[in-house]
Amino acid sequence: MQKIKLHPSGREVDCAAGDTVLGALEKAGYALPNNCRAGACGECKVKVLSGQFDQGMVLDMALSQEERKQGYGLMCMAKPLSPELVIEWGTDDAKPKLFPPREDQRFVVTDRIVRTPRIVEVHFRPVGQPMRYWPGQYVTLGDERAGAPARCYSIANAPRPDGEITLQITRIDEGQTSKWVHDALKIGDLVKISGPYGTFIGDPAVESPVLCIAAGSGLAPILSLAEAALRRGYRKPVTLLFSARNAEDLYDYGLMKYWETKHRNFTYRPTLTRERRDGMLHGRVPEVLPGLFKDLSQHSVFVAGGPEFVTACVDAAKRLGAREEMIHTEGYFGQAQPQTAPESHLVGA
Repeated sequence: MQKIKLHPSGREVDCAAGDTVLGALEKAGYALPNNCRAGACGECKVKVLSGQFDQGMVLDMALSQEERKQGYGLMCMAKPLSPELVIEWGTDDAKPKLFPPREDQRFVVTDRIVRTPRIVEVHFRPVGQPMRYWPGQYVTLGDERAGAPARCYSIANAPRPDGEITLQITRIDEGQTSKWVHDALKIGDLVKISGPYGTFIGDPAVESPVLCIAAGSGLAPILSLAEAALRRGYRKPVTLLFSARNAEDLYDYGLMKYWETKHRNFTYRPTLTRERRDGMLHGRVPEVLPGLFKDLSQHSVFVAGGPEFVTACVDAAKRLGAREEMIHTEGYFGQAQPQTAPESHLVGA
Protein backbone atom coordinates (compact mmCIF):
# COMPACT_ATOMS: atom_id res chain seq x y z
CA MET A 1 0.00 0.00 0.00
CA GLN A 2 1.50 3.31 -1.10
CA LYS A 3 0.72 6.80 0.17
CA ILE A 4 -0.29 9.89 -1.79
CA LYS A 5 0.40 13.10 0.10
CA LEU A 6 -1.42 16.29 -0.83
CA HIS A 7 0.56 19.53 -0.66
CA PRO A 8 0.07 22.00 0.99
CA SER A 9 -2.69 20.47 3.13
CA GLY A 10 -0.51 17.54 4.25
CA ARG A 11 -3.42 15.11 3.94
CA GLU A 12 -2.56 11.52 3.06
CA VAL A 13 -4.48 9.02 0.94
CA ASP A 14 -3.83 5.29 0.66
CA CYS A 15 -3.28 3.95 -2.85
CA ALA A 16 -3.80 0.23 -3.41
CA ALA A 17 -1.60 -1.70 -5.83
CA GLY A 18 -2.71 -1.10 -9.41
CA ASP A 19 -4.80 2.00 -8.61
CA THR A 20 -4.16 5.29 -10.38
CA VAL A 21 -3.64 8.43 -8.32
CA LEU A 22 -7.01 9.73 -9.52
CA GLY A 23 -8.74 6.49 -8.55
CA ALA A 24 -7.20 6.56 -5.06
CA LEU A 25 -8.22 10.18 -4.50
CA GLU A 26 -11.79 9.48 -5.63
CA LYS A 27 -12.07 6.48 -3.31
CA ALA A 28 -11.06 8.81 -0.49
CA GLY A 29 -13.66 11.35 -1.61
CA TYR A 30 -11.47 14.05 -3.14
CA ALA A 31 -12.62 15.98 -6.20
CA LEU A 32 -9.57 16.20 -8.43
CA PRO A 33 -10.74 17.73 -11.76
CA ASN A 34 -10.88 15.16 -14.55
CA ASN A 35 -12.68 14.43 -17.79
CA CYS A 36 -11.51 11.76 -20.24
CA ARG A 37 -9.83 9.37 -17.75
CA ALA A 38 -7.63 8.22 -20.62
CA GLY A 39 -4.68 10.63 -20.79
CA ALA A 40 -6.21 12.70 -23.60
CA CYS A 41 -7.59 15.93 -22.14
CA GLY A 42 -5.09 17.12 -19.52
CA GLU A 43 -7.71 18.17 -16.94
CA CYS A 44 -6.15 16.06 -14.17
CA LYS A 45 -2.65 17.53 -14.64
CA VAL A 46 -0.83 18.27 -11.39
CA LYS A 47 2.78 18.75 -10.34
CA VAL A 48 4.49 15.86 -8.56
CA LEU A 49 6.79 17.28 -5.90
CA SER A 50 8.50 14.05 -4.87
CA GLY A 51 8.28 10.33 -5.51
CA GLN A 52 8.22 8.17 -8.61
CA PHE A 53 5.27 7.07 -10.73
CA ASP A 54 4.44 5.23 -13.92
CA GLN A 55 2.77 7.82 -16.16
CA GLY A 56 1.26 5.31 -18.54
CA MET A 57 0.44 6.10 -22.16
CA VAL A 58 -0.81 9.67 -22.56
CA LEU A 59 -1.07 12.10 -25.47
CA ASP A 60 1.59 14.79 -25.92
CA MET A 61 -1.12 17.38 -26.47
CA ALA A 62 -2.40 16.61 -22.96
CA LEU A 63 1.06 16.42 -21.32
CA SER A 64 3.98 17.88 -23.25
CA GLN A 65 7.53 16.63 -22.96
CA GLU A 66 8.52 19.92 -21.35
CA GLU A 67 5.77 19.53 -18.73
CA ARG A 68 7.01 16.01 -17.99
CA LYS A 69 10.52 17.37 -17.38
CA GLN A 70 9.03 19.92 -14.98
CA GLY A 71 7.44 17.12 -12.96
CA TYR A 72 3.85 17.36 -14.12
CA GLY A 73 1.74 14.26 -14.63
CA LEU A 74 -1.78 13.18 -15.58
CA MET A 75 -3.26 11.55 -12.52
CA CYS A 76 -5.90 9.58 -14.43
CA MET A 77 -3.14 7.30 -15.75
CA ALA A 78 -0.36 7.77 -13.18
CA LYS A 79 0.38 4.87 -10.81
CA PRO A 80 2.71 5.38 -7.81
CA LEU A 81 5.94 3.37 -7.74
CA SER A 82 7.58 4.80 -4.63
CA PRO A 83 6.21 4.34 -1.09
CA GLU A 84 5.10 7.99 -1.01
CA LEU A 85 4.06 10.32 -3.83
CA VAL A 86 3.66 14.01 -3.01
CA ILE A 87 1.47 16.02 -5.38
CA GLU A 88 0.72 19.73 -5.45
CA TRP A 89 -3.01 19.79 -4.92
CA GLY A 90 -5.49 20.89 -2.29
CA THR A 91 -5.44 23.66 0.26
CA ASP A 92 -5.04 23.78 4.02
CA ASP A 93 -8.77 23.21 4.41
CA ALA A 94 -9.11 20.60 1.64
CA LYS A 95 -12.08 18.42 2.45
CA PRO A 96 -13.72 15.38 0.81
CA LYS A 97 -16.38 16.41 -1.71
CA LEU A 98 -17.32 13.29 -3.66
CA PHE A 99 -18.98 9.98 -2.98
CA PRO A 100 -16.32 7.26 -3.35
CA PRO A 101 -16.97 5.37 -6.61
CA ARG A 102 -17.71 1.63 -6.54
CA GLU A 103 -16.77 -0.81 -9.28
CA ASP A 104 -19.02 -3.37 -10.98
CA GLN A 105 -22.33 -2.40 -9.40
CA ARG A 106 -25.12 -4.58 -10.78
CA PHE A 107 -27.99 -2.94 -12.66
CA VAL A 108 -30.86 -4.30 -14.77
CA VAL A 109 -31.97 -2.60 -17.99
CA THR A 110 -35.58 -1.56 -17.38
CA ASP A 111 -36.30 0.53 -20.49
CA ARG A 112 -34.90 1.67 -23.84
CA ILE A 113 -36.11 4.75 -25.69
CA VAL A 114 -34.84 5.81 -29.11
CA ARG A 115 -34.44 9.57 -28.77
CA THR A 116 -32.94 10.41 -32.17
CA PRO A 117 -31.63 8.36 -35.12
CA ARG A 118 -28.26 8.18 -33.29
CA ILE A 119 -29.12 8.51 -29.57
CA VAL A 120 -30.76 5.83 -27.43
CA GLU A 121 -31.77 6.42 -23.83
CA VAL A 122 -31.33 3.44 -21.51
CA HIS A 123 -32.77 3.14 -18.00
CA PHE A 124 -30.96 1.08 -15.36
CA ARG A 125 -32.32 -0.03 -11.95
CA PRO A 126 -29.85 -1.14 -9.25
CA VAL A 127 -30.01 -4.70 -7.94
CA GLY A 128 -28.42 -3.60 -4.65
CA GLN A 129 -28.10 -0.25 -2.95
CA PRO A 130 -28.67 2.89 -5.08
CA MET A 131 -25.56 4.61 -6.38
CA ARG A 132 -24.83 7.86 -4.56
CA TYR A 133 -23.81 10.63 -6.96
CA TRP A 134 -23.93 14.34 -7.59
CA PRO A 135 -25.89 15.71 -10.57
CA GLY A 136 -23.50 16.18 -13.49
CA GLN A 137 -21.32 13.13 -12.73
CA TYR A 138 -20.80 10.12 -15.01
CA VAL A 139 -20.34 6.35 -14.87
CA THR A 140 -18.58 3.71 -16.94
CA LEU A 141 -20.48 0.97 -18.77
CA GLY A 142 -19.30 -1.90 -20.93
CA ASP A 143 -19.01 -5.67 -21.32
CA GLU A 144 -15.55 -7.03 -22.11
CA ARG A 145 -16.96 -10.47 -22.96
CA ALA A 146 -19.08 -8.85 -25.66
CA GLY A 147 -16.11 -6.89 -26.99
CA ALA A 148 -17.39 -3.65 -25.48
CA PRO A 149 -14.72 -1.97 -23.33
CA ALA A 150 -15.88 0.28 -20.49
CA ARG A 151 -16.73 3.79 -21.66
CA CYS A 152 -17.81 6.97 -19.86
CA TYR A 153 -21.44 8.17 -19.99
CA SER A 154 -23.01 11.06 -18.08
CA ILE A 155 -26.03 10.36 -15.91
CA ALA A 156 -29.03 12.16 -17.39
CA ASN A 157 -31.24 12.34 -14.30
CA ALA A 158 -31.00 13.72 -10.78
CA PRO A 159 -30.74 11.14 -7.97
CA ARG A 160 -34.00 9.27 -7.28
CA PRO A 161 -35.15 7.19 -4.30
CA ASP A 162 -35.30 3.96 -6.36
CA GLY A 163 -31.73 4.51 -7.59
CA GLU A 164 -32.63 4.38 -11.29
CA ILE A 165 -30.11 6.07 -13.56
CA THR A 166 -30.59 7.09 -17.17
CA LEU A 167 -27.86 7.19 -19.82
CA GLN A 168 -28.22 8.79 -23.26
CA ILE A 169 -25.75 7.10 -25.60
CA THR A 170 -24.77 8.30 -29.06
CA ARG A 171 -23.91 5.72 -31.70
CA ILE A 172 -20.28 6.15 -32.73
CA ASP A 173 -19.50 4.37 -36.00
CA GLU A 174 -16.10 3.15 -34.80
CA GLY A 175 -17.23 2.75 -31.18
CA GLN A 176 -17.56 -0.88 -30.07
CA THR A 177 -19.35 -0.01 -26.84
CA SER A 178 -21.90 2.35 -28.34
CA LYS A 179 -22.70 -0.22 -31.03
CA TRP A 180 -23.13 -2.88 -28.32
CA VAL A 181 -25.58 -0.61 -26.48
CA HIS A 182 -27.55 0.22 -29.63
CA ASP A 183 -27.57 -3.23 -31.24
CA ALA A 184 -27.30 -5.82 -28.46
CA LEU A 185 -28.27 -4.44 -25.05
CA LYS A 186 -31.93 -5.19 -24.33
CA ILE A 187 -34.52 -4.79 -21.59
CA GLY A 188 -33.94 -7.29 -18.80
CA ASP A 189 -30.17 -7.58 -19.30
CA LEU A 190 -27.95 -7.51 -16.23
CA VAL A 191 -24.97 -5.14 -16.57
CA LYS A 192 -22.14 -3.86 -14.39
CA ILE A 193 -21.71 -0.12 -13.93
CA SER A 194 -18.86 1.62 -12.11
CA GLY A 195 -18.91 5.10 -10.64
CA PRO A 196 -19.72 7.84 -10.03
CA TYR A 197 -16.87 9.90 -11.49
CA GLY A 198 -16.22 13.45 -12.60
CA THR A 199 -16.30 16.96 -11.21
CA PHE A 200 -18.89 18.65 -13.43
CA ILE A 201 -20.88 19.17 -10.25
CA GLY A 202 -21.10 22.94 -9.97
CA ASP A 203 -24.81 22.81 -9.15
CA PRO A 204 -27.02 25.49 -10.80
CA ALA A 205 -28.50 26.19 -7.34
CA VAL A 206 -26.45 29.38 -6.96
CA GLU A 207 -27.43 33.00 -6.50
CA SER A 208 -27.06 33.96 -10.14
CA PRO A 209 -28.88 33.46 -13.44
CA VAL A 210 -27.85 30.21 -15.12
CA LEU A 211 -27.09 29.48 -18.79
CA CYS A 212 -26.78 25.82 -19.81
CA ILE A 213 -25.46 25.02 -23.30
CA ALA A 214 -25.42 21.51 -24.79
CA ALA A 215 -25.16 19.60 -28.05
CA GLY A 216 -26.03 15.97 -28.76
CA SER A 217 -25.82 13.66 -25.75
CA GLY A 218 -24.01 16.47 -23.96
CA LEU A 219 -27.57 17.26 -22.91
CA ALA A 220 -27.39 14.39 -20.37
CA PRO A 221 -25.39 16.03 -17.55
CA ILE A 222 -27.22 19.31 -18.17
CA LEU A 223 -30.55 17.53 -17.66
CA SER A 224 -29.33 16.08 -14.38
CA LEU A 225 -28.11 19.46 -13.12
CA ALA A 226 -31.24 21.32 -14.24
CA GLU A 227 -33.63 18.71 -12.83
CA ALA A 228 -31.92 18.85 -9.44
CA ALA A 229 -32.04 22.66 -9.34
CA LEU A 230 -35.67 22.96 -10.46
CA ARG A 231 -36.75 20.22 -8.08
CA ARG A 232 -35.41 22.31 -5.19
CA GLY A 233 -37.36 25.36 -6.31
CA TYR A 234 -34.48 27.46 -7.62
CA ARG A 235 -35.88 30.89 -8.52
CA LYS A 236 -33.24 32.62 -10.64
CA PRO A 237 -33.62 32.46 -14.45
CA VAL A 238 -32.36 29.21 -15.98
CA THR A 239 -31.90 29.08 -19.77
CA LEU A 240 -31.06 25.88 -21.66
CA LEU A 241 -29.67 26.43 -25.15
CA PHE A 242 -29.53 23.17 -27.11
CA SER A 243 -27.75 22.90 -30.46
CA ALA A 244 -28.77 20.30 -33.06
CA ARG A 245 -28.23 19.82 -36.78
CA ASN A 246 -31.85 19.10 -37.70
CA ALA A 247 -35.21 18.97 -35.94
CA GLU A 248 -34.99 15.16 -35.81
CA ASP A 249 -31.90 15.55 -33.62
CA LEU A 250 -33.85 17.42 -30.95
CA TYR A 251 -34.99 15.22 -28.11
CA ASP A 252 -36.65 15.52 -24.69
CA TYR A 253 -38.66 18.35 -26.25
CA GLY A 254 -41.78 17.34 -24.30
CA LEU A 255 -39.86 17.39 -21.02
CA MET A 256 -38.46 20.83 -21.85
CA LYS A 257 -41.95 22.24 -22.51
CA TYR A 258 -43.20 20.65 -19.28
CA TRP A 259 -40.40 22.33 -17.33
CA GLU A 260 -41.22 25.65 -19.02
CA THR A 261 -44.87 25.29 -17.98
CA LYS A 262 -44.17 24.19 -14.41
CA HIS A 263 -41.19 26.46 -13.73
CA ARG A 264 -41.68 29.98 -15.03
CA ASN A 265 -38.01 30.79 -14.55
CA PHE A 266 -36.95 28.04 -16.99
CA THR A 267 -36.51 28.77 -20.71
CA TYR A 268 -35.65 26.25 -23.43
CA ARG A 269 -34.13 27.57 -26.68
CA PRO A 270 -33.23 25.00 -29.37
CA THR A 271 -31.09 26.14 -32.28
CA LEU A 272 -30.70 24.25 -35.58
CA THR A 273 -27.57 24.49 -37.69
CA ARG A 274 -28.69 22.78 -40.91
CA GLU A 275 -32.35 23.66 -41.34
CA ARG A 276 -34.83 26.38 -40.44
CA ARG A 277 -38.02 25.84 -38.45
CA ASP A 278 -40.62 28.34 -37.28
CA GLY A 279 -40.21 29.19 -33.62
CA MET A 280 -36.64 27.91 -33.44
CA LEU A 281 -33.30 29.64 -33.60
CA HIS A 282 -30.99 29.00 -36.54
CA GLY A 283 -27.21 28.90 -36.37
CA ARG A 284 -24.37 27.71 -34.21
CA VAL A 285 -24.29 28.75 -30.57
CA PRO A 286 -21.52 31.38 -30.96
CA GLU A 287 -23.62 33.00 -33.69
CA VAL A 288 -26.94 33.10 -31.82
CA LEU A 289 -25.66 33.79 -28.30
CA PRO A 290 -25.15 37.58 -28.73
CA GLY A 291 -28.77 37.89 -29.83
CA LEU A 292 -29.98 36.22 -26.65
CA PHE A 293 -27.68 37.82 -24.07
CA LYS A 294 -25.94 41.16 -23.97
CA ASP A 295 -24.02 40.55 -20.76
CA LEU A 296 -23.13 37.20 -19.13
CA SER A 297 -20.89 38.62 -16.41
CA GLN A 298 -23.37 37.65 -13.68
CA HIS A 299 -24.31 34.23 -15.11
CA SER A 300 -23.15 30.77 -14.12
CA VAL A 301 -22.46 29.02 -17.43
CA PHE A 302 -22.50 25.23 -17.93
CA VAL A 303 -21.37 23.78 -21.28
CA ALA A 304 -21.36 20.10 -22.33
CA GLY A 305 -20.62 18.43 -25.67
CA GLY A 306 -17.69 17.65 -27.93
CA PRO A 307 -14.38 19.41 -27.17
CA GLU A 308 -14.55 21.76 -30.18
CA PHE A 309 -18.16 22.68 -29.34
CA VAL A 310 -17.27 23.36 -25.72
CA THR A 311 -14.28 25.52 -26.66
CA ALA A 312 -16.31 27.59 -29.16
CA CYS A 313 -19.15 28.12 -26.69
CA VAL A 314 -16.83 29.10 -23.84
CA ASP A 315 -15.05 31.62 -26.07
CA ALA A 316 -18.40 33.08 -27.14
CA ALA A 317 -19.59 33.33 -23.54
CA LYS A 318 -16.36 35.06 -22.48
CA ARG A 319 -16.79 37.62 -25.25
CA LEU A 320 -20.10 38.48 -23.57
CA GLY A 321 -18.43 38.93 -20.21
CA ALA A 322 -18.76 35.46 -18.65
CA ARG A 323 -16.21 35.03 -15.87
CA GLU A 324 -13.75 32.14 -15.82
CA GLU A 325 -14.64 31.09 -12.27
CA MET A 326 -18.34 30.86 -13.17
CA ILE A 327 -17.87 28.68 -16.28
CA HIS A 328 -18.19 24.89 -15.90
CA THR A 329 -17.47 22.52 -18.80
CA GLU A 330 -17.77 18.85 -19.71
CA GLY A 331 -16.08 17.86 -22.98
CA TYR A 332 -16.33 14.35 -24.42
CA PHE A 333 -13.10 12.78 -25.64
CA GLY A 334 -12.46 9.50 -27.44
CA GLN A 335 -11.61 6.87 -24.85
CA ALA A 336 -8.15 5.36 -25.25
CA GLN A 337 -7.37 1.99 -23.74
CA PRO A 338 -5.04 2.17 -20.73
CA GLN A 339 -1.73 0.47 -21.43
CA THR A 340 1.39 -0.33 -19.42
CA ALA A 341 4.03 2.29 -20.13
CA PRO A 342 7.55 1.47 -21.27
CA GLU A 343 10.40 2.36 -18.89
CA SER A 344 11.04 5.58 -20.79
CA HIS A 345 7.68 6.90 -19.58
CA LEU A 346 8.50 6.50 -15.88
CA VAL A 347 8.66 9.87 -14.17
CA GLY A 348 10.60 10.61 -11.01
CA ALA A 349 11.17 13.74 -8.99
